[in-house]
Formats: sequence, C-alpha cells, structure tokens
Amino acid sequence: QPPAPGDIDLLIIREWLAALYGHELTALTIRRKLAAVRGLFRFMLREGVVAVNVARLVRTPKAPQKLPEVMTAEQVNDANIQLMRQDIRSERKKVVAANMPLTEAEAVKFWPVYDRYIADTIKVNDIRYALLKEYARNYQTTTAEQSASFIKRWLALDQDNTQLRLKFIPEFEKVVSSQKTALFLQIDRRVGMMIELQLASQVPLLKP
Repeated sequence: QPPAPGDIDLLIIREWLAALYGHELTALTIRRKLAAVRGLFRFMLREGVVAVNVARLVRTPKAPQKLPEVMTAEQVNDANIQLMRQDIRSERKKVVAANMPLTEAEAVKFWPVYDRYIADTIKVNDIRYALLKEYARNYQTTTAEQSASFIKRWLALDQDNTQLRLKFIPEFEKVVSSQKTALFLQIDRRVGMMIELQLASQVPLLKP
C-alpha cells in the first residue's frame, strides 16, 4: 500500500532514489523520474493535497557528460521521450491510486479497465508526439498552410482524448459507482492538463 501524499517525506524520497540506483538505472533515467515527481508535488501543493514540496529538497543526479556516439541526436531524443512517457504513466497511476477511495473488491475490477484506458490513451499520444517531432523539425520555416494543418491536427487530438474519456465512462461505471467514475475522470483530467502544460511549455511558438 503506497503512503498517502501528505505522508511522503524527504527520507522516503531518498530511499526511493536509492532503490533506483540499486536497480542500476542511468542518471538520466533517474533525473526524468525525479522531475516527474517534482512536477506532481508542485501540482499537489497548488491543490492543497500536500503542505510542502519535499521533492524540491532532493539533489538532482548529475547528467551524463555526452551522448552515446552510437546513437544519433534524434534517436537519443526519442529514447528520452519514451522514458519520460513511461515515468509519467507510472506517476499518473500513483496519483490515481492515492486519490481514488476503492475497496479491495472495486480495485480488482477497476485497475484492468484503467489499464485498457491508458493503453488507448497511449495510441492518441503516439500521434501527438509524432506531430510534435514534425513541428520541431519545421517550425522555423513553416508555411501558412503547414501552420494551419498543425493546429487543426493538434486540436483534433484534444477531441480524441475527450471522446476516449466519454467512451470509457460506461466501462468504469460497470466496476465502480457513477460518483467514483466522475472522481476518476476529474483526477485524470487534472493530471492530463498538468502534463499538457509541461509539454506546451517546451514547444516554441510560431513566428508569423
């Protein structure tokens, strides 16, 4: 049973980091995981879930000095994005688990539906990240037509996420109450908005 967000202190985070080192994860992977945890604590601090962002007090592991020569810069970037997405999914599930008041019987049925929902979410986000890569390659020289195409496809993905949530409402209502389904969708949307905000902050604006 994971600790409640308010019970997580500096010692627990340091023990978690030590466990990551014990699994021989790279410094880059650990930095990604720690960044995701810090982002979640900032979110929980704003929402009043925790009183202090203890993750801010942890020292960030040093980054590697250079990229592996066997990979291109684009391949390394793709690998980093995939690691970041895995970390986000892991932390997202922890936030849901910490805030959903599920009985043991409900949890047995809820989490398989959640996993199917996330699997479908990944498919939408695969398209989103491919679109971001396309934009990153071309935004400095993009034409008016390309700009219009990008924003229309980006907004269409927002609609796809909304339709996915609507599709899964009856699926979740089969395993938990309508109130708990609504609570889950509130949590999921808040976390999704936080991720979207972090993602948008990394995307350079067009220059008309």
